[in-house]
Amino acid sequence: MVAILVLAGVFATATVLPINIGILALIASFVVGTFVFGLEEKEIFAGFPVSLFITVVGVTYLFSVAKLNGTIDLLVRGGVRLVRGRANLVPWVLFVVAALLTALGTFTPAAVALLVPIGMSFAFAHRISPLMIGMMVICGAHAGAFSPMAVSGALVFGIAAESGLVVSHAVLFFASLGFNLLLAAITYALLRRRGEESFVERPPADDAHPEVDLPAGGGGVATAVRTAPTTVTWHQRLTLTALVGLVVGALAFHLQIGFLALAAGAVLALLDRDVLGKAVEGISWPTILLVAGMVTYVGVLEHSGTIDWVSHGAVGVGAPLLVVLVLCVLVGVTSAFASSTAILTAVIPMAVPLLLTGALPAAGVIAAMAISTTIVDVSPFSTNGALVLANARGVDRTRFYRQVIGYTCAIVGLGPIAAWAVLVLPGLV
Repeated sequence: MVAILVLAGVFATATVLPINIGILALIASFVVGTFVFGLEEKEIFAGFPVSLFITVVGVTYLFSVAKLNGTIDLLVRGGVRLVRGRANLVPWVLFVVAALLTALGTFTPAAVALLVPIGMSFAFAHRISPLMIGMMVICGAHAGAFSPMAVSGALVFGIAAESGLVVSHAVLFFASLGFNLLLAAITYALLRRRGEESFVERPPADDAHPEVDLPAGGGGVATAVRTAPTTVTWHQRLTLTALVGLVVGALAFHLQIGFLALAAGAVLALLDRDVLGKAVEGISWPTILLVAGMVTYVGVLEHSGTIDWVSHGAVGVGAPLLVVLVLCVLVGVTSAFASSTAILTAVIPMAVPLLLTGALPAAGVIAAMAISTTIVDVSPFSTNGALVLANARGVDRTRFYRQVIGYTCAIVGLGPIAAWAVLVLPGLV
C-alpha cells in the first residue's frame, strides 16, 4: 500500500509541478526499494530498461540527423504538395504523414510539433477548421504510435513479452490504426464545415494561397512561406535509404532497432559534419528519463510482489470484464493530465495476472488500454493538445480553448468505453 501511495504521489507531483516524472520515479525506486522492501542496489537496478533505453536513444538520434539534414522537411513538403489546389484533403495528408513518422520511430509529440504549425497555417489561409486539422494531426500521430518500430509499441511489446503474454504486433498496430482512423473520419465529418466561423482575422493577401507552408523556425506559431521546389541532396537520399534499411532490418531480419538506428545515424552524421555535433541534442532525453524512471519503479513493485498483490485483488473482484472497463476509463482520465507513456508502464503490468488467467483476450485488453491511454492526448494539458492551442492562427484564444476542452471531454468520456467495447467484448463472444 505504501508503494502504491508513493506512485500516486509521484504522478500528482509531476502533474502539478514542472518536474520530469522519471526523476521522481528513480528517487522513489531507491527510497521504497531500500527502506520499505529492503532491496539491494542490484535488485533495484535490475528493473532498469536497458534494451528500451538503447531503442529510444538510437531512434531519436537517427531522426535528429534526418531533421537536421532536411529529410523530414522533405517528406512533409512532398506530402503537402500532393494536394495543391485541394485544400480539403490537407487534413488527410497531415494524418498520413503523422502516422508514417510515428510508425517509423518519431515520438508522437515530435511529429505533432512538426506538423501542427504547417496544418494551422493551412487552416488560416484556406479557412479550414483549426480544431479539425489539429485533432487529425494528433489522431494520425497516434495511429502509427504502436508499430513495432515506434517507442510506444516497443514499450508495450516489451512489457507483454517480459510478463509471458503473447501479443501480436499486428493486432496492436492495426487496432490503434483503425481506431484513430475512425476517430479522424468522425472529426473530419463533424468539423469540416465549421472553418470560417473559427476565425476572427483574415489572412493577408499573399497568405491566402500559399504554395507550401513550412514552420517559421524556432517554435511558436508558424507562418506561411512561399517556397520553390528544392533539389534533393545526396545526404537526404542517403538518409531515405537508411530509413528503408532500418525498416527492412527490423522487420525482415529481426535486428535490434536501437543499434541499427544508432549505426545509421552515426554514419550519416560522420558524412555530414554540419550535423555531427548537433545531432545528439535531438535525442529525447526527457522521455528517456521518464520511461527509465517509471519502468525502474515498476520493476521494484514487481520484485516486491506489489503488482501481484494488486492484480490478484482485482481478479478477486469476480468481474474481470468490469475491472478492465474501469481500468480503461481510469487510465483515460489520468492520461489527459499526465504522461501517457508513464501510465502505460505503470498500468499494463498491473493487469498481467488478470490476463494470465485466460478469462479475457490478452491482445484485446492491452490494445484497449493502450488506446485509452493515448487518444486523450488531445487535452490542452498534454503536450499534443498544447501544441495545437499554441499554434492556432487568427482565432479567439478563449473560444478556441473551450473548443479544445469540449473535444477532449468527449474523447475522455466516450473513447475508453468504445475501445473496451470494440476490442475486449468481441473476444468473449
